Amino acid sequence: MSQREMLHNVSRETPGWTPIAEEAERAARVLHPDRHRMPRPTHRRVLTVANQKGGVGKTTSTVNIAAALAMHGVRAMVIDLDPQGNASTALGVEHRLGTPSVYEALLGEIRLADAAVRSTASPDLLCVPATIDLAGAEIELVSMVARENRLKQALYDGSLAELGVDYVFVDCPPSLGLLTVNALVAASEVLIPIQCEYYALEGLGQLLSNIDLVRSHLNTALHVSTILLTMYDGRTKLADQVTNEVRSHFGPTVLRTVIPRSVKVSEAPGYSQTVLAYDPGSRGAMSYVDAAREIAERGARMDVPIDRDGR
Repeated sequence: MSQREMLHNVSRETPGWTPIAEEAERAARVLHPDRHRMPRPTHRRVLTVANQKGGVGKTTSTVNIAAALAMHGVRAMVIDLDPQGNASTALGVEHRLGTPSVYEALLGEIRLADAAVRSTASPDLLCVPATIDLAGAEIELVSMVARENRLKQALYDGSLAELGVDYVFVDCPPSLGLLTVNALVAASEVLIPIQCEYYALEGLGQLLSNIDLVRSHLNTALHVSTILLTMYDGRTKLADQVTNEVRSHFGPTVLRTVIPRSVKVSEAPGYSQTVLAYDPGSRGAMSYVDAAREIAERGARMDVPIDRDGR
């Protein structure tokens, strides 16, 4: 049971409980993160955030979950593997042409640790930015030896130990190309955001099939550990139908927290901010904190290290 659910159950048994009081408690956890620290994982977790369908909240979920963890005492890093550089923008990180980025790290020209910079969202949040150079990386990687392993090599050259991060989130482009394959080979876990609409389910089978192929041939440790339902609109029956369908197929892999459709979440990147910084009391911000706490609590319960360097 999540902290939110436990609070909900306890609150209902408490005299004077109201829905407003419960929302105020949730807001307090966002506004005063020092009083509500999240547990660190038993080992470093590397999660690839993937979905080949665009507009499902992939980048938004990546940056906001990472920011929520960092604000609550967990050190996190986002690797922006999307040439559009949206994650870099949301985290307030410079990604103009010429900036040391994940592109140079993939080519082996610099170490990943040298490209990582501190985000404006939190002192405990790092970001490896993406520049426009990354748009041509798939073509350049084709002729390289072990082209599917370039990100894995960059990650496990000692950079993660040097940076001391607990969580690494790799934000993929909305495709199943070579960049996404690199992300799947480098990670042990996959986090899949799924929009609560019918079309969001159509490409899910192809994504899962590709994950199976990578697991069979390139990365036996890879598995789908987390599914996050996004853009939930409680006014529609379709949202509930999609939610129930996903939960019936994937069971406990699906987080209990659902991210609502929110104007504030959409506005935040325009100000180079996460929604936690832009409007910390909004429903979107509170939901992402709840989702991050679920992920952190799962990580704290893991018994067997699945990160390759054993940390």
